[in-house]
Amino acid sequence: MGLNQPVKEILIARETIEGAGVRLHRAFGYHEIPRFDPFLMLDDFRGDNPADYLKGFPWHPHRGIETVTYMLEGMIEHSDSMGNAGIVGAGAVQWMTAGSGIIHQEMPKPVDGKMGGFQLWVNLPRSEKYHVPRYQEISSDMIPIDTLENGSQVRVIAGTYRRIGGPVRDIIADPEFLDVLVPSNEKFYHQVRPGFTGVLYVIEGRCTIGIGEPVFLKKRNLALLAPGAVLDLTSGEDGCRFLWFSGKPIGEPIAWGGPIVMNTQEEVDQAFEEYRNGTFIR
Repeated sequence: MGLNQPVKEILIARETIEGAGVRLHRAFGYHEIPRFDPFLMLDDFRGDNPADYLKGFPWHPHRGIETVTYMLEGMIEHSDSMGNAGIVGAGAVQWMTAGSGIIHQEMPKPVDGKMGGFQLWVNLPRSEKYHVPRYQEISSDMIPIDTLENGSQVRVIAGTYRRIGGPVRDIIADPEFLDVLVPSNEKFYHQVRPGFTGVLYVIEGRCTIGIGEPVFLKKRNLALLAPGAVLDLTSGEDGCRFLWFSGKPIGEPIAWGGPIVMNTQEEVDQAFEEYRNGTFIR
């Protein structure tokens, strides 16, 4: 890639199995840390075969992170150790701050045979890893949509786009989270904030990024952009839909043990010991 190319790295989401046997595609995860700091993992769990996802994600703990679940189709039923229960439906988002610790389950449910969404993990800095757990649950009709002059549509989930603020607020990483649809053969521009990590993940269609030496992307391709770079995107014949997220890097050591992400291995071991002896929830 040329010196002026905004794309630092391209990844192709790979098939994997998680939870009780859910087949999904992982765009990045443990093996890519800390290149996507403050983000830890992005999973794409869209599927047409219910057998691929119905076993779901039974009861499990989290500490030290935030999980962001964004649904396109179907729904996720969730419940937790705090007595919360609910449904994340199509077009809705759940931003869960696990903080000091939460035990929950997430069970996919198809609607009209359709199911699909994404889960993004966001790291917490040392000072916030024992934050009181909380949820921000945002229904589809709460997410504003900005329609551009060329017909592109931007759903603003978190952060601000053209003075439109998303409904997810007060997040440590100061994130942007956008769902962008660009019609056939149209342009879309967006700048990565200086000092921030910027990531694009193609949901459907194709696009190119950059000029001179353009980078070609298609469904389930991910691009990591350089801080301060300008995203100069041109959609393909069938248009392009993608997720855009950016956040402020933490720059701290990462010790990752399954659903627990702390700064040291000793903290991870302590979390699992507390989970085993029943003192995990604080």
